[in-house]
Amino acid sequence: QVQLVESGGGLVQAGGSLRLSCAASGRTFSNYNLGWFRQAPGKERESVATISWTGGRTIYADSVKGRFTISRDNAKNTVYLQMNSLKPEDTAVYYCAADLRYSGSHYYEYDYWGQGTQVTVSS
Repeated sequence: QVQLVESGGGLVQAGGSLRLSCAASGRTFSNYNLGWFRQAPGKERESVATISWTGGRTIYADSVKGRFTISRDNAKNTVYLQMNSLKPEDTAVYYCAADLRYSGSHYYEYDYWGQGTQVTVSS
């Protein structure tokens, strides 16, 4: 089992940057596939970026390709989401998630979730 805690959200102007962090508890962090997801008011939760347990496979939503980067540091039990060139449509609650077996973009396949961090991008 793993527990996840996100941080780094906030209010930023369009074109700005934020770096989200997700710290995990547990000794087997390196075995988990990880993902960042987001949910805007009235919308379904959607995948932003995922990274495999080896770090060798990443998947990005088309809407964030070239702007966001997911990375992991197994020594620190942390996964990051670097967000550049932010747009108002990136406004949402961002969640990190973990799963031992699944590494794709379907949010409902992930077993473990953080509490979320709010990202607001003003125009």
